[in-house]
Amino acid sequence: MNPATALATVLVDELMRCGMTDAVLAPGSRSAPLALALYQQSKIRLHVRIDERSASFLALGIAKRSGRPVALVCTSGTAAANFHPAVVEAHEAGVPLLVLTADRPPELRYTGANQTIDQVKLYGSAVRWSCEVGTPEERPGMVAYWRSLASRAWHVAQEPDPGPVHLNLAFREPLIPDGDEDWCEPLDGDVTGAWTKVRAATPGSVLHVPPTRRGVLVVGDGAVNVKRYVAAASMAGWPVLAEPNGNARYGDHALSAHHFLLGVPEFVDRHHPDVVVTLGKPGLSRPLLSFLRRAEQHVVVSPSLARWPDPVRSATQVAQEAEIPVVSGDDSWLKSWRTADLIARNAVDGILESTDELTEPRLARDLVATIPGGSLLLAAASMPIRDLDQTMHPRRGIRILANRGASGIDGLVSTAIGAALAHGNRSYALLGDLAFLHDQNGLIIGPQDQRPDLAIVVINNAGGGIFSLLPQATFPEPFERVFATPHEVDIASIAAAHGVPYARLESLSDLPKVVAKEGLRIVEARTDRAANAEFHGRMREAAHDAVRALLGV
Repeated sequence: MNPATALATVLVDELMRCGMTDAVLAPGSRSAPLALALYQQSKIRLHVRIDERSASFLALGIAKRSGRPVALVCTSGTAAANFHPAVVEAHEAGVPLLVLTADRPPELRYTGANQTIDQVKLYGSAVRWSCEVGTPEERPGMVAYWRSLASRAWHVAQEPDPGPVHLNLAFREPLIPDGDEDWCEPLDGDVTGAWTKVRAATPGSVLHVPPTRRGVLVVGDGAVNVKRYVAAASMAGWPVLAEPNGNARYGDHALSAHHFLLGVPEFVDRHHPDVVVTLGKPGLSRPLLSFLRRAEQHVVVSPSLARWPDPVRSATQVAQEAEIPVVSGDDSWLKSWRTADLIARNAVDGILESTDELTEPRLARDLVATIPGGSLLLAAASMPIRDLDQTMHPRRGIRILANRGASGIDGLVSTAIGAALAHGNRSYALLGDLAFLHDQNGLIIGPQDQRPDLAIVVINNAGGGIFSLLPQATFPEPFERVFATPHEVDIASIAAAHGVPYARLESLSDLPKVVAKEGLRIVEARTDRAANAEFHGRMREAAHDAVRALLGV
């Protein structure tokens, strides 16, 4: 077993599990792994044609009549280009095709290597989805990726708008089995389909979650129908692990210290859920992502069956809607989570309140607790939203936003102003200094344009604070210049240049007065990056120690 053979074997097996019955092959050398995998799969009818254009239109005819996606396979180079007319026809006619083009690995491209052209997004806008799969490697997690990818391709080819999907597969030699069957993880799925990482429900249908009191609801960015699922999880006796921008951190079942709980291996080992249901896209907490990776049953609820959020490739079911059933039983599962959460939260609060100095986590916690009901809070995608995630207590009646789609630093002043104008009520933004400086042009507002009721709170630690919490900080000599990027920009001068009222927040005791003011304004809070990194370490250590003491370990 080698990487090329492993990828081809898993890909073909997963497509067969999805329901594929036919594949068309135009022979070639680089596509040998796929050809052999298809040949060995007796449940798939294999059609072989020597001409790529004929092969592609044969696949088109099968798919057009059957209504099911058909795999279309070729080697690298002009072979893939000869599929283009059939791909265009499938695009225009809405025919589901799975175009699997073998390719040379990246190191052979643009070198004059034989039979090598640029196949990345070869078919342009004529496909529903195009994916450069990546050169296969022997390392844990690849099987979950390959199966998830295959299932996604199968469903995107059919829903909501049928058409061709292109997977470009770069294979390194050896291209044929080498006789050694050893691999770092199981390649085959068992009879229950445990290795099948994604199964999308029929559009409009409801996926019935297995009845259990030992479930967990996770809510991330962009979640929809939040109130419905939070209510259902509460009735089922599940804890709710909600990122702030998921807007589900409210009520008795909402936890506020799950980031720290899930960082304690002993706690995780004792709290294996029967099922996890995820709304939106989680991604603020590495311990939470690790928790999802271990889930044996992971239901992802996504309005789109073409782009479902599953960053750790652990989804076992994907559905547009799901029903969490009410199950009778005791509350020991929920009580265990809530008890540990309270212990960890009190430990974190103890650290936050151990100093009178203005700290970034304390500012985040107190700001979200102080703003009036009905307010909007936009947090920068880097440290501010993570500080909220680690310190925010459950509360109702506010809306929290963050640009976590791509998590960029750009455009945040303008995003905050736009959101505040649309919100039409008291609004706040919590930004780092670099994020603020990156989009200071957002403060240029014409005299006839409306200004929002928005307080832009700028945490000024003279650089990129999050890097002080990452491994890059262990390289002190280059760190300041190439990661922290310190500056000497005067925030007050920027405010004055744009005619925006400015205030300096010297103490957190002044926060209520800052919050109470109205209009567009800038509030600067100065902190120290090194002290902030040390403070976060103290928070984590205190929470972990408190949870371990509770567990008796």
